Formats: sequence, C-alpha cells, structure tokens
Amino acid sequence: MQILIKGGHLIDPANKKNGQFDLLISKGKIEAVEPEGKIKDIPGADIIDAKGAIVTPGFCDMHVHFREPGHEYKETIETGSQSAAAGGFTTVAVMPNTSPVNDNRSVTEFILSQAKETSNINILPIGAITQGLRGETLSDMGELKEAGCIGYSDDGRPVSNSEIMRRALEYSKMFDLPCIQHSEVLELTQGGSMNEGIVSTELGLKGMPTEAEDIMVHRDISLLPKTGGRLHVAHISSGGSVDLVRQAKAKGLAVTCEVAPHHFTLTHDACRGYDTNAKMSPPLRTESDLDMIKEGMRDGTIDIIATDHAPHDRVDKQVEFSKACFGIVGLETALPLTLKMVNENIISLEKAIDMLTFQPNQLFKLDKGTLGIGKAADITLFDEKMEYTINPSQFKSRSKNSPYKGWKVKGKVLRTMVNGKTIFKSN
Repeated sequence: MQILIKGGHLIDPANKKNGQFDLLISKGKIEAVEPEGKIKDIPGADIIDAKGAIVTPGFCDMHVHFREPGHEYKETIETGSQSAAAGGFTTVAVMPNTSPVNDNRSVTEFILSQAKETSNINILPIGAITQGLRGETLSDMGELKEAGCIGYSDDGRPVSNSEIMRRALEYSKMFDLPCIQHSEVLELTQGGSMNEGIVSTELGLKGMPTEAEDIMVHRDISLLPKTGGRLHVAHISSGGSVDLVRQAKAKGLAVTCEVAPHHFTLTHDACRGYDTNAKMSPPLRTESDLDMIKEGMRDGTIDIIATDHAPHDRVDKQVEFSKACFGIVGLETALPLTLKMVNENIISLEKAIDMLTFQPNQLFKLDKGTLGIGKAADITLFDEKMEYTINPSQFKSRSKNSPYKGWKVKGKVLRTMVNGKTIFKSN
C-alpha cells in the first residue's frame, strides 16, 4: 500500500529541505518528495493529513540503556522500544553495560535476536571496549563488528588505562567505528554523588569536580594524532570539555561529542531537596557550564543530541541520595526539551532536527536520518506548539525516573513510522 503524507512542514537537513512538502511512501521507502499539492491523490493510497505538523526523518538516539539482558525489571528491549517510538525515535544504539556485558558475539547476537522479536524500531548494539568493562583487556573488537556492533564503549566506566585506550583508538581506525568514552577520572570522583560546588557543600554531599571530565577529554584527544582513531565524547557536561573539543576540531582531529537534554536544561540546583531523580553521571553542572554547552550547540562544537536514557526502578531511586543509582529516563522528553533550545533562540529548528536525525547517523555512517528518495520511510511527525505537562506516570518506559515531572512544555510527537508502518500515534 502507498502512503501519502500531505500538508506538513517538512524539514530534512540532509537534503536541505525546509518547507511545505508532500511525501509519498511505497513499499516502506520514500518514493517522492514534492512541493505541497504537486503529488496528486493516488487511488487506494492511505492519506495522512499532516497539516499543522512538522515532518522529519525519524529521530536517532545513539546512547540508550535498555537493560536487557540482565536487568529487565528496569527496562526491556520491548519497553524501551515503545518508549523510543513515543518520543519520535526510530533508531537507537544500546550501550553494552548489560548482564552479561556485550563484549562478545553471543551477547550481541542475543540483543539483535530480541530486537527482531520484540522491537518495532531499529536497534543497534554498541560493543564493550574492554572485557567485562573492567578496563584491563581489550574485547575482540573485530568479532563485535562482525556480529553487528556499530561502535565501542565501556559506557559508565571510563577506560582509565591510557595504553588500553590508545590501542582501542588504533582499532577504531582499522574498523572505522568510533570509540565512545565516558570521560571521567575516577580517582577524582570516587564516592561523589553530584557536581562539586556550592550546592554539594550546602547539601553535605561529596562532589564530582568538572576537572574529572576535562582531564579525561584532554587525554583522549591527545591520543588521536598518533592513533588516527575516531573519538566520540559521550554526554558532555563541562564547559571546559566543550572548549577542548572545539580546539581539537579546529586542528582537524577526528573527535565528535553529544549532549543530553538534561545537561542543557538543568543545573546542580535540581539536586536541592535531595531529589534522586536529579542524580546522574556525569552530574548536573553549574549555570556557567550550561551556558558554555549552549554555545557549543550554537556554534556546532556539539554534534548530536542523545538522551543517555537510563531507566531505574523505584527501589534504585527511593533511597538516600548518596546511595541512589545514577541516571534519568529521557526518550519521551527529548523533543520538548530540545525545542526549548529552539524557543530560546539557542539553535534553529532545522539545527535541532539535524542534531536528532542526520548527525547521529553520520557518526556511525548509517544510511538513515534522511528523507531522500529510496531511503527507508522512518518518519516522525510532531506539533511544535502543542502544550502539555510532563507526567512520568504516563511514560511507555518501564521506569519513571525523571526530574521533569510537572514541567509545562511545548512539542508533542503525533506519529512515528518505521519502514512506512505507524508504530506510535498520539491519542
């Protein structure tokens, strides 16, 4: 069956389209994109009236935790996929800190098998840099790529050993896949619960200094000239780190970075009242850091927006702040929080869509994030002006750990499509 999406405002940064276009889908692929009214109604075609909606390539989140295998009580590939679809995401990359760790072919194949059986979106595994995420011995990175991994990361545990990271970057060049680093010097953050500063002092909590992130980013960038590897800095949170990435890019080094919505919308003040939903790693920083992150988004230093969707059960969060797990669910709030940056004139709407669609796919050199002719019909429709109040109890995710409860926001996903099939439709 053919599907005709009519009357929408189409934004496709990859093809430099931004205006009123109609879009024709045939056999799950984009058949035509033409100015509004140029595609005539086709007998038997399914007509989708997109008047008042923004039509974009499906969003892509390159940093999520779906907890399967091993911690299915927090999230599964199935529930995580439902949450992603509700947030407008058609493709996600799942991190390897599962149990067992995704450091070998069998775990990668299990994830892909589960995705095929239970998911309605594109699931892309990230393989571990080191065996067991212990930072001691490299995983078989070639085997992981053959099994279907699209990148490497030890995720919440940084690769502290410089020699190991050097070799990982060398292999990343060989396999043409990025090494994704959680930038943190553990010796500086051990026992910490939040950003080190005036708020942590007032709350009597051990802090995690920005220097812990900056030092690791500097070290990894310093390894790039000799290795020729591809470095991606995950969930950047420090203004100093943003500046380091900016300088590295000016030198032509192969470094990219991502920012999570909570790091451009919240500061450490959110931890007041000991709200464990505001406990995350890297921690929420200062207003100054937030301003520098916004500048990095504005000038292109920060390449993509990724949620670091990290679901936790109530048991993991309803404890003392120092004992609570780090993490926040983010798939279903990413759009309105990103649009907040648009409404504040930090970035344009087209730039926001680029950071959610084409750029993350570019990171992994995937043939997605575009509405080009012949491409998969992975599409998101949303109303940028629709106002509502965030209510975590309504999330599709199995976990509800979000500090945004009660926030009044603009931007609602109306429909999400994968290969031309509607997998989510707003009530």
